[in-house]
Order: sequence, then C-alpha cells, then structure tokens
Amino acid sequence: MTTETLLLGGRGQIGSGLRTYLPRLDTGYRFTSVDLPGAANRAEDLDDPGYFVDLDISAEPQRLVELMRGRDLVIYLARKGPLAAMKTMTDAVFEALLTQDPVPMVIGASSVHACDSAYSVAEGEWAAWAERRFDAYDTPPTRIPATLEACPTNHYGEEKAYVERWCQKLAALGHGAIAARWGGINHHNEMAREHGYFALWCHQEDAARFVHACYSTFRRGALRSGAHYFVVSDNTYNIFDIDIPRREIGYEPIHDAEVFYRGKEDSC
Repeated sequence: MTTETLLLGGRGQIGSGLRTYLPRLDTGYRFTSVDLPGAANRAEDLDDPGYFVDLDISAEPQRLVELMRGRDLVIYLARKGPLAAMKTMTDAVFEALLTQDPVPMVIGASSVHACDSAYSVAEGEWAAWAERRFDAYDTPPTRIPATLEACPTNHYGEEKAYVERWCQKLAALGHGAIAARWGGINHHNEMAREHGYFALWCHQEDAARFVHACYSTFRRGALRSGAHYFVVSDNTYNIFDIDIPRREIGYEPIHDAEVFYRGKEDSC
C-alpha cells in the first residue's frame, strides 16, 4: 500500500535519513520534500530520491495547504529563526493540516532539548556519565522518561515545546499526531565531538524505524495520539528512556553508539 508522505525539511539531516531508510522498511512510502530554495540535499545513498518542491512555507501558506492534499503522513522537520518566525511557521503547518479532509497523521519535530531543565551533561548526576566515567557511579542514574513534560531553558527548546503543544491540540481534536524528541542525528551517522553525544545519539536508520513504528501503530488504530517520545538509538549508555515507545508503538532501534568506542578504550 502506498503511503503518500510530505516531508517538510526533507533535504536535511533527519529528512535525508527518512528518505533513505523508510523505503527499505516499506516500499510503499512515496515522498514529496518541501525545502527552502537552495537547501542542501544531504542524502547520499537513495533508492528513490522522490519529488522536490522549493517553498518558503511562511510566505506561501496556501501553497502548503495544496501540497498537503491527499497525503497520508506529514513529517514536519523544517526550522527557521528567530523564535517568533519559527512559531509562525509552526502555526502555518498545523493550521494547514486542519484544513485537510481527512487530516493526515503528523509527526512533529521536537528535540531532547525540549526538556533541558531536567538534566545537564555539564553538572549534576549526568556530568561524569557524559565524560564516560561510568565507574563514578555505584548505581546508574535513572534515565529520563518520555512521559516528562517539556521544560525548555532557551529559545531552541521553546520552539520544540511549541510543536509538542500543537501535537496535543490535534490529538484533542481526534487526529493522529506525535512529537518526536529527536536525539543527535547527523547524515554521516558519526559520533560528534559534542559533550555527551554518545548518550543521545540516533542513527538515521533508527529514526526511520521510529517513524515507521508510529505510522504502523496509527494505521492499526492503536496510536496514543498527542504523545511525545525520545528518538535515540539503543545506546548502552542512553540518558533518555526509550522503553515507553518500545512498549506503545513497537519502536525497535538496532544501533548502539558504543560501536564508535569498542576497541578504542581497550587500547588506552
């Protein structure tokens, strides 16, 4: 069965991974990617590149309404600044969704940074963890659960919390909506220098597995619409708990950030 999918920001780090790996999970996915003119295409190994539309969503909201027609799934990944402009774009996306009949399922891009005030990799109980000093703990800290409400500390986190609130609004109206709290994703699936990155890393293939799990659960009529889930790989040293999406949508990531460290620490 064909799944007509509109990717808003489909050429970026996350969108390129979805275009690469979703068709390998289900050949029925068909993509239209909407991006600002000149946006770099970060996909490198595509079976089917899909169809591209250059569009500034905020400048042409009616065109977005038209592009959403007949879609089964909309994935909102696009981002712009400052915060006010980002909120305006988010309003345009969700208002366009509500004009559709039927309203397609939406996955809105949140981030682990939507709950920055709940943890720190610079101080407190996770600081030694982020430095990979695991022997500093008698008992590992309790992973942060997906049920935690957004508690941002800056504009980036607030824009993600705003997306989460919109997903909850759509759910209250009876539509399918999930906020994805993406972890660290890059188009080379590498380990970044960012402090503590290994504890929130997500392989692009696992990101696709998350989206596919959400949509499959929605199709079965079993989706807990309005939920927000952390999307990280099955990392040995995760900060964020993924047991809830495992249980509720059958999310089964297959990658582990420790592949970048095995052998290195033994040689030190």
